[in-house]
Amino acid sequence: MARLPRVELQGVPQHLIQRGNNRQVCFGSDEDFQAYIHWLKEYSEKFGVEVHAWVLMTNHVHLLCTPRKPKAISRMMQSVGRRYVQYFNYTYKRTGTLWEGRYKACLIQKESYLLQVYRYIELNPVRASMVEDPADYGWSSYQVNGLGKKSALCTPNDLYTALGANQKQRQEAYRDLFKCHVDGELLDDIRKAVNKGMALGNERFKEEIETLSARRVSEGKRGRPVGWRKEKVDMEV
Repeated sequence: MARLPRVELQGVPQHLIQRGNNRQVCFGSDEDFQAYIHWLKEYSEKFGVEVHAWVLMTNHVHLLCTPRKPKAISRMMQSVGRRYVQYFNYTYKRTGTLWEGRYKACLIQKESYLLQVYRYIELNPVRASMVEDPADYGWSSYQVNGLGKKSALCTPNDLYTALGANQKQRQEAYRDLFKCHVDGELLDDIRKAVNKGMALGNERFKEEIETLSARRVSEGKRGRPVGWRKEKVDMEV
């Protein structure tokens, strides 16, 4: 299936993935992680992107963001990616590409899926068997959202804020969300949406996004269109 054009709408959250080329290592030290976070903060502020959740793995990055200006996310990702590659190549005395083409992204139906994507992102180190508890991984936003660690990068989404009347209640409610893993159909839906550039939501949400953007954000039907045999016969006649 042909790659879908990327859709970006102001105020609509997105799940982003940026992978290393051929899944090669993109972060080799704590300094590398710190450098990426630094530029992510700088360019998210510059272009008007709210960053709600993130995880930096050794060979890829997951982000949960909401753009507040036109083309904000694409500009942020291009700038962060370019600046980090310059740093990485200089540090490791290498040349050439680092990232696997363009980043992947999907729009998220906020009410139904946003907190699920929070969980999906911050549970990545657990699924990869790097840690048993997301609190033990330092390069994700879980320590911010779940434990109250200070971060100049993180902007809480209003659904996160609505989890409690104060910060302590919100963090407790947030930690409760992680008592269950993201698995089964939900896991498949999240992965399929971001890898194929589709919207993550119900059919009404997808239809609304397609109307606003004039682009397809749902999976097309496989095979030939209905009625193609009859059309072929008519043409031959």
